[in-house]
Amino acid sequence: MYKIAVMGDYDSIYGFASLGLTVFPFADGQTEEAARTLHHLAQNEYGIIYVTEKLAAGLKKEIAKYAGQMTPAIILIPGVSGNTGAGVEGVKKSVEQAVGSDILFGGED
Repeated sequence: MYKIAVMGDYDSIYGFASLGLTVFPFADGQTEEAARTLHHLAQNEYGIIYVTEKLAAGLKKEIAKYAGQMTPAIILIPGVSGNTGAGVEGVKKSVEQAVGSDILFGGED
């Protein structure tokens, strides 16, 4: 059975622990440590890894390594600092690949 992890700043992710998810808090400037943790999680039965958009901005290369794989699914989530739109864009791209079409085409004003 796969595990689920959440990575990001403490204030954004601490609530996920109450849901039984494993949390990995990182302060600003801990990008290298976060990259090592991401690779460790990907190799050790974590099927879903949620990453705050702010942390993911510094982990683009590391996250891209897993883009074509079934596991882990790396899903960007907004943090307490706000939503950058990166998470929605990632989901949109995944749906476009799966369906072969932009599902929002013509739906945006």
